Amino acid sequence: MAKKSQENDKVVQPPYSFNVVWEELLNDKNFIKVFLSDVLQDYILKQRWYGGKSSKIKYIELSEYFRIQQKSEMYYGLLLEVNFVEAFYQHYFLPIAFVTDESFAEKDRILSLTVNGQQGFIIDALNLEAFRKLVFERIRTAIPNDTTKVQYHKSLYFKDAEYVSSRFMGLEQSNTSIIINDKSVIKFFRRIYADKNPDYEMSRFLSERKEYKNTPAYLGSISIIDSDNDNITIALMQELVTNQGDAWEFMLSQTDKIFGNLKNKHIQIDRLPKIALFQRMQIRDVPPEIIDWAGLNIFIKLQTLAKRTAEMHIALGSEFEDTSFTPTRFNGDYEVWLKNRLLYQFQNRLNIVENNLHRLEGRALELANVFLERKNEIRKKFVNFDWTKLKGERIRVHGDYHLGQVLVQGDDFFLLDFEGEPESTIRDRKVKQPPLKDVAGMFRSFHYAIYATIFSNGENYAYTQEELFKAGEILYRYFIGVFLETYVSLIQKENLNIGYNQERIFILKYSMLEKAVYELGYEMNSRPLWAVIPLEGIMNIINENN
Repeated sequence: MAKKSQENDKVVQPPYSFNVVWEELLNDKNFIKVFLSDVLQDYILKQRWYGGKSSKIKYIELSEYFRIQQKSEMYYGLLLEVNFVEAFYQHYFLPIAFVTDESFAEKDRILSLTVNGQQGFIIDALNLEAFRKLVFERIRTAIPNDTTKVQYHKSLYFKDAEYVSSRFMGLEQSNTSIIINDKSVIKFFRRIYADKNPDYEMSRFLSERKEYKNTPAYLGSISIIDSDNDNITIALMQELVTNQGDAWEFMLSQTDKIFGNLKNKHIQIDRLPKIALFQRMQIRDVPPEIIDWAGLNIFIKLQTLAKRTAEMHIALGSEFEDTSFTPTRFNGDYEVWLKNRLLYQFQNRLNIVENNLHRLEGRALELANVFLERKNEIRKKFVNFDWTKLKGERIRVHGDYHLGQVLVQGDDFFLLDFEGEPESTIRDRKVKQPPLKDVAGMFRSFHYAIYATIFSNGENYAYTQEELFKAGEILYRYFIGVFLETYVSLIQKENLNIGYNQERIFILKYSMLEKAVYELGYEMNSRPLWAVIPLEGIMNIINENN
């Protein structure tokens, strides 16, 4: 017995060698021990898609594994449970391949080892073109009503006859996307949940059930039925939309031109006409001084974006068979869920601001102190949610809607990335919300774009930062006004109930306050000088009387 223990000790020392074939490697307990305890932690910590960098890993477990294969070609898909010292865990998906050619192991080399006498490397399989081709082929040849453990699904929109080429889409934070044949994209979800991914659910629903044209068409997917019989989305395949970049970059370029016009057109900021927050406005009613300053094009684009947003919500609110998408009313359970969630988040942000005041200066420090002084007033705003006064409907929404989630294609926009708010649980992301929550997210994104332009290019505009902030706040309200007029008109025309004007303004204020408080945590942790943006947003809402 002692001799056997010594032999085991030798096995788990480098150079690693295992006397099993690749197809049986994950049945080898010594390999699992080496892989999970000695190798994987260091590897995962270096990956862009790993979301637990602010916590300390306690240990990693292999929740389960499955084979991704076709004929004699076989890869492993691993579901990893990362357990943290702080007593919580996250799950990640990692596909692995064994290669003997070192040129295939230049990127994402996980482990050097010998398997059944063959020297080679375990790598992330996504770096291997053969794996990407196999995944494409498995989706292309998918059969309806697949009941196996690894389920491949193909949409009616899938048209490609054969695999030609593939490449990485570019730098991503939380997932890995592969462009196939320059026609489609397969997004592999790295952080996974014991449920269908909202991005998959929403994309498939909008494409197949509602034929909504302004989101990349759903082409297929891969999901796993785990040992608890949960359906876990591993990958989503969609149409590749030709585009000129995202709406965030577009808006930054537009606002840069607009601020440049202050000097070029000798604009007197103090004389610019102002409007109330959320005042709806058709383009023809925008004052000529504002059109002269900002130009007509940006308002036409905002109308188009508002129309696409409304059409998305109309599609999401017009389902009466699939209960996960049918509209519902406000109720007491929703109110309790909302308040608990937001009060917890608000307290978290208060703590972050109190502990990081020393990192702030100027306007950001001034506003942070006001935020702390008025914390009870802000908390009361969150508590002041009475569902019995709300008559509108709740539907499935985008959940993390901002300019970065929108692609620009000529004069049109495509909406994407329905995965939901990163901080939220998968269950919370699927809670039906007022559609104006998405609109509020987009309005906060407008605010960000205006302030980001001032921060990045302010020295080019020959005005003080205070003057630029003042001009930016005026511009922001016209952006909102034109967007809101188009959005509400179309929503009402199609009979999606978003409540009366007073209710709409209440929900917009509430949701924008929620979003700004959410943003505050990110800015305080990542770039404190930008905390002025969500703080300005919070004060906008708190000080608004309309």
